[in-house]
Amino acid sequence: MLQAVIYFLICIAATTAGGISGVGGGVIIKPVMDAVSGLGAATISFLSGCTVLAMTITRMIRSRGGSVKVEKRRGTFLAIGAAFGGILGKELFELVRAAGGSAVDISQQSMMILLTAGVFVYTLRKDGIRTRSVNGAAACVLIGFTLGLLSAFLGIGGGPINLAVLSFFFSMDSKTAALNSLYIILYSQAASFLNTLVRGTVPEFDWLVLIAMCVGGVLGGMLGRSISARLSNKGVDRLFLGLMAVITLISCYNLARCFV
Repeated sequence: MLQAVIYFLICIAATTAGGISGVGGGVIIKPVMDAVSGLGAATISFLSGCTVLAMTITRMIRSRGGSVKVEKRRGTFLAIGAAFGGILGKELFELVRAAGGSAVDISQQSMMILLTAGVFVYTLRKDGIRTRSVNGAAACVLIGFTLGLLSAFLGIGGGPINLAVLSFFFSMDSKTAALNSLYIILYSQAASFLNTLVRGTVPEFDWLVLIAMCVGGVLGGMLGRSISARLSNKGVDRLFLGLMAVITLISCYNLARCFV
């Protein structure tokens, strides 16, 4: 019971911050649970993915009446690509896991460090970077596919990567990128979840923990939307930078543990 309460608190805090900044929450939940839970990589990825899926569904429903909108054309092509990428990313995860040992942990933590550190640097310097405005359907699907593949393999939802990509390739401001990022995450996580069910690769888990985490994700999504409405784009950027710094440090700690 105490374990479920702790995970609930982790998830509500992670998805509140993730809902505001567009990182989804999985990028926080995954490394924190890697550090404190003692659960296997497959179980953590599954629980994190379910929590993020619950949060993004809630956030998208509640965003319908807001001033910030999903870009329907480009956002939908990105989401379609992300759905297919999510399936392939889950397959890649299973292949690496089948290699045994700490291959999954080392590959996930190493990629997390590189990606979050890179996104942190990009966010700091983005005011001086000339962005693009991609409109082609094929390009949008390909970009979405790449994002979905990475997010499903890492079990994080892909938020930080999404935000940097949406900013650079589509010239979206922070709040617009955050909402479109959650839209992409919704599709990629749903596809990854369905793939897990169809292939019968659902790992062992505690139902009480799953319920507690998903409830935390739903509440976090609601809180994130309320707080986001009160913040400026600069405020969202500051929160995002803080999260990236913390996540990079936690991932470094988790990678070091793989070799102990």
